[in-house]
Amino acid sequence: MTVHPFSVKQLKETRQTDQFSGYVLLDVRELSEFEMARIEGSLHIPMHQVPERYPELDKEQSIIVMCHHGMRSQQVAEYLVQCGFSSIFNLSGGIDAWSCECDKAVPRY
Repeated sequence: MTVHPFSVKQLKETRQTDQFSGYVLLDVRELSEFEMARIEGSLHIPMHQVPERYPELDKEQSIIVMCHHGMRSQQVAEYLVQCGFSSIFNLSGGIDAWSCECDKAVPRY
């Protein structure tokens, strides 16, 4: 299994449909980053907590992992695949791309 890229435009479109109920948007940034800028409805588990908290996630559910630009989330996504998760996506460009391309109300940092 591999990590699949997921664009912010795909996320915006998917969030506007009933299909989104089948996804978890996992934000792996630090708490200070999450408090500064976030996508409503995301689940916050900081990257360093993922190894102890991944059992909270459903291995059968599709998970879109996100961070600031997409590097940390790629690492977490690969880790989740190694842990047996079957439908893992990395949000390309992270919250920064979301702010630039989809929701300018979300602050950039």
